[in-house]
Amino acid sequence: KFASVVMESPAGLTGADGEPVVYFDTLVGTDSHTPTANGIGVLGWGVGGIEAEAAALGQPITTLVPRVIGVKLTGELAAGVSAMDVSLTFASMLRERGVVGCFVECFGPGVSGLSATQRACISNMTPEYGSTCTLFPVDEKTLEYLRLTGRSDDQVALVEAYAKAQGYWNDPNAAPRVYSDVIELDLGSVQPSIAGPSRPHDRIALADAGERFRAICAERGLDDVTAHVEIGGVDHELTHGAIAIAAVTSCTTATDQAMMIATGLMARNAAERGLAPAPWVKTILAPGSRATELLLERAGLTEPLRQLGFFTCGFGCMSCIGNSGPLMEQMHAIADDIELASVLSGNRNFEGRISPDVSQNYLMQPANVIAYAIAGTMDIDLAKDALGVDGDGNPVYFADIVPDEAEVAALVDQYVTADLYEQGAAGMFEGDAAWQALGAEPSDTFAWDEASTYVRRPPYFDGMGRAVEGQAPIEGARVLGNFGDFITTDHISPAGAIAPDMPAAEYLEAHGVAPADFNTYGSRRGNHEVMMRGTFANVKLANKLACGRKGGWTRDFTTGEIAPLYYAAEHYRAAGAPAAVLAGKMYGSGSSRDWAAKGPMLLGVRVAIAESFERIHRSNLIGMGILPLQFAEGQNADELGLDGSETITVAPIDFSAGLPVPAVVQVTAERADGSAVTFDATVRIDTPTEGRYYENGGILQYVLRDLID
Repeated sequence: KFASVVMESPAGLTGADGEPVVYFDTLVGTDSHTPTANGIGVLGWGVGGIEAEAAALGQPITTLVPRVIGVKLTGELAAGVSAMDVSLTFASMLRERGVVGCFVECFGPGVSGLSATQRACISNMTPEYGSTCTLFPVDEKTLEYLRLTGRSDDQVALVEAYAKAQGYWNDPNAAPRVYSDVIELDLGSVQPSIAGPSRPHDRIALADAGERFRAICAERGLDDVTAHVEIGGVDHELTHGAIAIAAVTSCTTATDQAMMIATGLMARNAAERGLAPAPWVKTILAPGSRATELLLERAGLTEPLRQLGFFTCGFGCMSCIGNSGPLMEQMHAIADDIELASVLSGNRNFEGRISPDVSQNYLMQPANVIAYAIAGTMDIDLAKDALGVDGDGNPVYFADIVPDEAEVAALVDQYVTADLYEQGAAGMFEGDAAWQALGAEPSDTFAWDEASTYVRRPPYFDGMGRAVEGQAPIEGARVLGNFGDFITTDHISPAGAIAPDMPAAEYLEAHGVAPADFNTYGSRRGNHEVMMRGTFANVKLANKLACGRKGGWTRDFTTGEIAPLYYAAEHYRAAGAPAAVLAGKMYGSGSSRDWAAKGPMLLGVRVAIAESFERIHRSNLIGMGILPLQFAEGQNADELGLDGSETITVAPIDFSAGLPVPAVVQVTAERADGSAVTFDATVRIDTPTEGRYYENGGILQYVLRDLID
């Protein structure tokens, strides 16, 4: 719904509260892709759910003064290059430069050639760049979009006057701004691209996609094997890279009208040539907003999409977050035999995120999703290999169905009108009949239903006193997980399907829930019993303590056996030992998923030691009373000789002044034979407010005590 709520309907860029003062509109949201609003000049970024709850209760959002990285855009996009291609280029370029915790601001003559929705697409993938925001200035393109989406003439005039008065107007002739660093990108150099198989910043030029896919298979040591599936009485021989899911989806591309029109035209052109998706491909259309769906209808493109199997299934987070639903049974059956792939126009492709059955996920502009769905495989060179044959047996190539840019522009001009957004936003906050039928009894407190398996009273305040007692010492902590680089919040707290025969499934079955009704972790995030059992349960998670077994497994040092991580945590709790996590670079990348901090806290994790942390996850850890420690530059668990069998003790830290004293703390890892490794780690509690949250045991406890006082 983000596209509908922030981009297509609400107030403008400045606010006036009755006083004769106008100020920047700012925004924080629990969707990590909140920076989409940066595309129309709104300063905003994603925060964790617990931080947003605290803000709603009156707490400030605190941050260190960031480095501001300027991205100078020159040139203009070549034919066939979309804003999604720019986003993937940004992801590769900015991850390589390193912009975690930085503000990114785009400027330069190239900005003027990008529409407001193209800018929004680029800003949307900010979390994939690692930055806090990706801000664009205001100009005529911005004002044009504000008028189009229903802002009044007076409001638009105020935005223009304010932007010019503040020096925020996009003026290529203005005096140069001062940035911490400047990166230049010639938009004319951007190529059609995809990214994968598991990280958004692993960009691949579309022209090289087939060759790169085969190299990935070689790097993974995949044998040249085949699997057979029978669909509709026809036997199909599939190999690695067979596409199981093709999804036109997400907030990333759905706000850009030109990309969605091009997608519909690609479908039309393919249907006219007699092409259709491969029969083993599950097709998904989640257009992001009702206005986008309406645009496709008005342009006559809904029917061609349906001809190819792309029916609208919803408007929220779908395949991007793992809500793809089950694969056809035949594909599920071969998922362990060959590496299946997905293609999607979303923003994330982490391991296990799109589907637990899919091993390789590739991001791309939505029109190309149509092409790959028809091909049915990643093992194709689109520039020279035919997608299929027409009714006369003639080969049909990718170039034969690519939309004409003049036709795309003409349809955008004809059908993208103000009433499109007005009609699309109608009744947005009213909900459907099922929502309206929900009852709620007036009460000062929430009436918990003890029988519910969806919403249960969480234990965050159990045993909490009014006085701040400080955090207990971290002594003899057992390592639950010893992880490598780029462990995402999806690895820590998956949102997709609940796997059978694991602790969360056992809990649900014990409470009378049939496997067919397990639903997803995301749907049960109101039940801490399910979520803590699903913590670190991603089927693709590699824990060095699990002896090569992927998923939610670890070595239980109370028994010496490889066991579900949840049960090991319970054994450590029973023994009175806290728990710890070791990790590499970019720990906690991805979604602003507060359960990636809540879950570990409920498992008894007191400290996470990593080479580096992603911004939102670090904040969430503090918000749940978990201490984030960062290895010294050049150090990590492997370099220090740690394998996770050690017990971890952290020297005392004083938070009486807010910031930690010392800021660099001594950590001791003791082995079973009595030998020990001692090393220094930086306490990643960066502001006095964060220090107060941690000292209180978490942000929720701090807020409650503050309200009482």
